[in-house]
Amino acid sequence: MFLLERDALNGKSGRAFLTINGRNVEMFGLKKIQCDAEFQEADFKVVGTNLIQKKTTGVSLTGSATVYYGTPEFLDMLKTYLKTGVLPYFTVQITNENEGGTVGKQTVVLYNVKLQKLPIAILDADAEHLTMDVSFSYTNIEVLNAFNAPAQLGE
Repeated sequence: MFLLERDALNGKSGRAFLTINGRNVEMFGLKKIQCDAEFQEADFKVVGTNLIQKKTTGVSLTGSATVYYGTPEFLDMLKTYLKTGVLPYFTVQITNENEGGTVGKQTVVLYNVKLQKLPIAILDADAEHLTMDVSFSYTNIEVLNAFNAPAQLGE
């Protein structure tokens, strides 16, 4: 059994929005976004065995995005922090779509997103298009709708 090509997800098919201060802003300059859950583990040792097990003790939710340079919302957040000492939190909604396939679409929302690293200014004589990498953390997720299982598999 194997996945049929029609149900392979196209990395360009989708959208992302950020919501800050009640405004929905399409991330029109988005090149790539990846959101990760990294599980924290501690060793769990028991008398009577040499086996060292791993116990999950927490999770770290982080992500990164590559956007075309010139997206003003992120720099506005930095300016707010520098003026007020308060770093704005925001929400990100990401939808993957698979037109023509049977798995449909998936929409995930990230809550309490906070910037971790942000380039302020960039020049690059070798770049045809300037991009910047932004890193962030968040505290929760919600899956508004999940992908369907493929309707058919190859054999």
